[in-house]
Amino acid sequence: MEQDICVISPTIRNPEFIRGYIENARQNDFDTDRLYLVLIMEDFNDKEKVEEMLDELEVEGEVFNGSDREQWYEENDISEYSDVVPAASHAETSFGLLFMWAHENFKYGIFLDDDTQPHEDFDFFGNHLDHLDSKKKVEHVSSDKKWVNVLYQNIDRHNLYPRGYPYAAMDEEVETEEKETNEIIASQGLWTNIPDLDAVRILMDGNLEGQAETLTKKEDFTHNFAAKKGNYLTVCSMNLGFKRKVIPAFYQFPMDDNEWDIGRFDDIWSGLTLKKAADMLNKSLINGYPLCIHNKAKRSTFGDLNNEVPALELNEHFWEALENAPDNAEDYFEAYEEMIKAVDQYDFSDYTNADFIDFTVKHMKMWLKAIRALQKQ
Repeated sequence: MEQDICVISPTIRNPEFIRGYIENARQNDFDTDRLYLVLIMEDFNDKEKVEEMLDELEVEGEVFNGSDREQWYEENDISEYSDVVPAASHAETSFGLLFMWAHENFKYGIFLDDDTQPHEDFDFFGNHLDHLDSKKKVEHVSSDKKWVNVLYQNIDRHNLYPRGYPYAAMDEEVETEEKETNEIIASQGLWTNIPDLDAVRILMDGNLEGQAETLTKKEDFTHNFAAKKGNYLTVCSMNLGFKRKVIPAFYQFPMDDNEWDIGRFDDIWSGLTLKKAADMLNKSLINGYPLCIHNKAKRSTFGDLNNEVPALELNEHFWEALENAPDNAEDYFEAYEEMIKAVDQYDFSDYTNADFIDFTVKHMKMWLKAIRALQKQ
């Protein structure tokens, strides 16, 4: 079978993590010949060792360090847009999206983080592809704050809200309705063990090593669900399947490599544009299974806090700017163009680091130019 699934992971610490996912695939009779791995590393990593691992696992793929990425931009005539992917950032996942877009054989993408492992109770790749290849009758969730907490199912036990969830949208009143999804364009798997929280919430939970004290369990996730049209949710790229066609509206935002030292919102804001695009095109995102195990390494909670604080206020309002985009679009290009206009026209001037929005808009525009340049080849 042709390789139709591009598995993308930025990994500088633990490339060996991929072994668990390949083992899970084979244990569940998932055809690993469909997978093509794109591992994004830096020049200081041992690229040859990782390539040897891929050979040992008998899976196809490529390892791109910083020099390789620069060469790839040149070979594909998009060097003028190379700054769209920030250096030394988790948001280098955007390079994987560019690679996917340049190869039409890929129909699906999978984002993985290197501090995760597949949960043994789930056929990881099979579950994601089953969602993306079908419609599902699932619980659709909405709230009076227009935000859905992806951890809502057992919130009475853990009282958790995920990284990127606006503080003003907490204490929401939730409504649910069982109905069929539209076409599913993205499948977000959630996570047991260490929850994906922001630094403020981790500190409130009493942990100084970036991990939180309150852990999530398999029992906290009882079923798949979708956020109703007009409602937003956090999207984390540690365990995410998606269709190739969403890439024009799925740019991973330019974090870390900027003068404001803003980080940690790359997948959060890209999740907002993805959900808005889905609403504009009458598509669906599904959330829940397959679960992964999040084994987040210890690190300073205050280090994460320093990355997050400069954009915490902007995060409270970025989704409001997207709200001003039209309710309909012809395709993902038009949807993103309309969102760019909405963000550009929204008045952020009263908020801390408002100039970062101008930087962001510039990069959103550059993203579409890079995508279109690759499409012409």
